[in-house]
Amino acid sequence: MNKTSLTALAREHLETARAASSGRSAQTVYGGHEHSLRQTLIALTAGSALDDHETNGEATLQVLQGRVRVTQDTTNWEGSAGDHIVVPKARHGLQALEDSAVLLTVSNPVGPHV
Repeated sequence: MNKTSLTALAREHLETARAASSGRSAQTVYGGHEHSLRQTLIALTAGSALDDHETNGEATLQVLQGRVRVTQDTTNWEGSAGDHIVVPKARHGLQALEDSAVLLTVSNPVGPHV
């Protein structure tokens, strides 16, 4: 069993994001390319964003700290600390409305596809 403090990790990565020119910092908390489940803590400073992209599998976003906006074409979903957002499979982006930390959970198929 492995235990991780998401609160401490969010604090650490927000400090790193504030010092980065991109305004971002991230770390895989669980999983990786060899696992179907992957969880990544992402810290974003206010005004920074992840550009539009697509997700191959199912994904959710749990807001740990701050406020964010998930964008898709003309639709937006805002979330604040404690909110859980189902990420659309269609092309989408993420914007930080204030310094924020989120836990992204993605489920992608692994191995050969039939």
